Amino acid sequence: MKKRIHPIEVFLMVFAALVLTSGAVALHTQSELADKVIRLHVLANSDSEADQALKLRVRDTVLKRATELLAGAESRSDAKKRLNAALPELKSAAERTVAETGYAYGVRVELAETAFPTREYDGFSLPAGEYLALRVLIGDAAGKNWWCVVFPPLCTTAAADVPAAALSAGLSEDEVALITEADEGYVLKFKTVELWEKLKARLAE
Repeated sequence: MKKRIHPIEVFLMVFAALVLTSGAVALHTQSELADKVIRLHVLANSDSEADQALKLRVRDTVLKRATELLAGAESRSDAKKRLNAALPELKSAAERTVAETGYAYGVRVELAETAFPTREYDGFSLPAGEYLALRVLIGDAAGKNWWCVVFPPLCTTAAADVPAAALSAGLSEDEVALITEADEGYVLKFKTVELWEKLKARLAE
């Protein structure tokens, strides 16, 4: 005698299939976004009040110069080349700020693929995942981080102007709708991506 499938079991199977499908779509969207943006990641020496204040001063210095360097960049590839060429300059600028503030911390500046959690900013959000990032590591780099997006220049763009800046850098209208939360399903999609990223991390252990 065949076992009768309970309606709840059917519901759970359908729900699981939808989640998996949504996850695959969301991961694809995150991957496409990651191919079009460069994030800025500044790590403080420690969580002390003084080190956190120094982090923000270094951030301002690097962000100002990076924004100037990337003016007119039309793609992530172009932006990456400009930043790669300017890494020594950005390092020197960050070191000067550290020294002028009275510290002797070393500074490392690099472009590297970096794992980020889901993050909300003023006017937009980005799902968890791997992104190319301009990383500025101050001293032991053991303190709280500061994150944003240096290309497109969303760190320095007013919230109302984020869609236009993102579109001009090559993001699609759907991607812009997603990160600016005009897509009402963005919360579920971002949460799905985050769950998938956590699962990938566990499987890699």
